[in-house]
Amino acid sequence: MIKRILLFLLSVMVLSCTGHTDTISIKIENPVLPVLTGKDANPVLKIKMIRQQPADYSLQKVVISLEGTTDLNDIEHVSLFKSDGEGRFTTGNLIGKVQSPASVVTFKDNFNITEDTLTFWLSVTLKESMDLSHRIKVQCKSITTDIGKVPVPSDDTQSLRVGVAVRQHMKDDVHTSRIPGLATSKDGTLLAIYDARYESARDLQGHIDIGLNRSTDGGRTWQPMQIVLDMKEWGGLPEKYNGVSDACILVDDNTGDIYIAGLWMHGVLDPETGKWVKGMTKDSIRWIHQWQAKGSQPGFGVKETSQFLITKSTDDGLTWSEPVNITSVKKKEWWLFAPAPGHGITLSDGTLVFPTQGRDETGKPFSNITWSKDGGITWTTSNPAHKNTTECMAVQLSDGSIMLNMRDNRNRGNDEVNGRTIATTTDLGETWTEHPTSRKALIEPTCMASLHKHVYHEKGVEKSVLLFANPASTSNRDHITLKVSKDDGNTWPEDKHILLDEYSGRGYSCITSVNDSTIGILFESSQADIVFQTVSLKEIR
Repeated sequence: MIKRILLFLLSVMVLSCTGHTDTISIKIENPVLPVLTGKDANPVLKIKMIRQQPADYSLQKVVISLEGTTDLNDIEHVSLFKSDGEGRFTTGNLIGKVQSPASVVTFKDNFNITEDTLTFWLSVTLKESMDLSHRIKVQCKSITTDIGKVPVPSDDTQSLRVGVAVRQHMKDDVHTSRIPGLATSKDGTLLAIYDARYESARDLQGHIDIGLNRSTDGGRTWQPMQIVLDMKEWGGLPEKYNGVSDACILVDDNTGDIYIAGLWMHGVLDPETGKWVKGMTKDSIRWIHQWQAKGSQPGFGVKETSQFLITKSTDDGLTWSEPVNITSVKKKEWWLFAPAPGHGITLSDGTLVFPTQGRDETGKPFSNITWSKDGGITWTTSNPAHKNTTECMAVQLSDGSIMLNMRDNRNRGNDEVNGRTIATTTDLGETWTEHPTSRKALIEPTCMASLHKHVYHEKGVEKSVLLFANPASTSNRDHITLKVSKDDGNTWPEDKHILLDEYSGRGYSCITSVNDSTIGILFESSQADIVFQTVSLKEIR
């Protein structure tokens, strides 16, 4: 102990001559995270101070540069917060005073440090509305303690994308908002849909409605939540036994009509027998998922199988019709017929196509499509594209065929063979052909992913690219990444991958074309339940 104290005193003596200390080391992390409007605090820089000698000291000054930020006027204020015990961002312990934005921001305080490792975060709070093409850039320039100035790594940090926290925990008294879908109306309005899970984050069965937010300014601001699918206390059962989930949105590019499909579950089925359970009340705790055990069964009735509902808007999403039940278009022996979350498409000949999924006559999952040639009056569901797959999204390729990109249960925890299952059809799903890239090109941790065809014009010529987003990992729902293909999904060049959020979240996403030159993506983020961001076409071409 005496030897350690003597070493520390010696370091202080050296410091008195140099003004610097090597008894503390600094590690800095600049994780790729969305910086969001609508949030009180956004973590942008993680700073870890590690002392080499067992003596307390105090943090006196931290100098931060905001140079490289697109517009300092986007920022309301910046703050420093001590992390929790695991080094994670939390706002419970403020370090120093909140500062106004400037090219250089200085935090001055006597913050006593007694631990061997102190981790703190720089946080940025944004103003309510801003240009979503802007970036936030921060860098730690210097740190001073009462025993001297600490050497700070000189590595440059990256600029971070801004975005909007469209849905957060407990917003509108909704416990959790999940399962995003996104589309652009014929009038250019952005339509964001999601599960409004009022009581918990859990899947069906539960008190769940389909919510909608509209944006008429390219996603900078969003109108209040509308509820578009809600079965209320249908059939004498409470709302917790009439949940609607897993919505998919489809815009008819010709008429402008908008369709939202959702899966309704009435009551619960016994997991062993598949029989509908009588006597459920608001105090009952019995629960089952339609994908688990015998949670949904063959037949068409509400007490046999979960129900496929569609609501329609003819006024740009302002009002919505009473839902139409199309469960009867499935094969009777199928255990389940459900929308696949995300968005549908309009084919070049005007056919409307929803991506769908289900469980076959043995209860095994499959992916397929459901289509209408008469403007949504009647619907036909296709043969399965593949088995042991579920959530999927579709695009029409340049040759007129439909490509279906599917979540594959075989990928779960599989590092050796991992990739989305891809199939194509030229006859609306009567027959399917597995694509050469199937299970080879796009890794996943077994999670929903989004696929979108972006059409744009260059020198008067119409062109298109395919866009794909998901957690780019074989094991965890992290590293939400946007990828682009210029050859109908045959290749996805790594130099065009755009990382949006490297931390863990729930991982679902949906992509749309905001306009000719801008991509919009709605996703379940590590930083909010559901986040909206934009990407310029120039970045991925």
